[in-house]
Amino acid sequence: MSQAPESSPATSRRTLLCGAAAVLAAGGTVAVAGCGSSASSGASTAKGPVDLGPASAVPEGGGKVFREQRIVVTQPTAGQYKAFSAKCTHAGCIVDQVKNQQIQCPCHGSRFAITDGAVQDGPAPTPLPAYTVTVEGGNLKVTPS
Repeated sequence: MSQAPESSPATSRRTLLCGAAAVLAAGGTVAVAGCGSSASSGASTAKGPVDLGPASAVPEGGGKVFREQRIVVTQPTAGQYKAFSAKCTHAGCIVDQVKNQQIQCPCHGSRFAITDGAVQDGPAPTPLPAYTVTVEGGNLKVTPS
């Protein structure tokens, strides 16, 4: 009875493991590429200003969450607009409202100031990132940084 060479099992095991690693690596590439789709990218990947519509939609002393764009715009005083990432710095949830002059996160209760995005109540560890906002032709234009 003839035996296969001793290196055959090690070679085929090595080949199998290398093949599995290649498949996993390719799958990871596809998964990462899928994360960058325009449907899920939000404002953080925008290259230029994002038009959010009429500035009149943002109440004085309050704000509005633009969930699809992942941006929150506030108007602390008449004609003064501020824009921030709507992604909470605690667990990455999207803030859901501006109430009582605070940007509020529904997940764990973090609250942020409408004037500068500073944490007013945790567990968020850092302020919301600020964006550049302008009003052009009556519309809000926000440039994510």
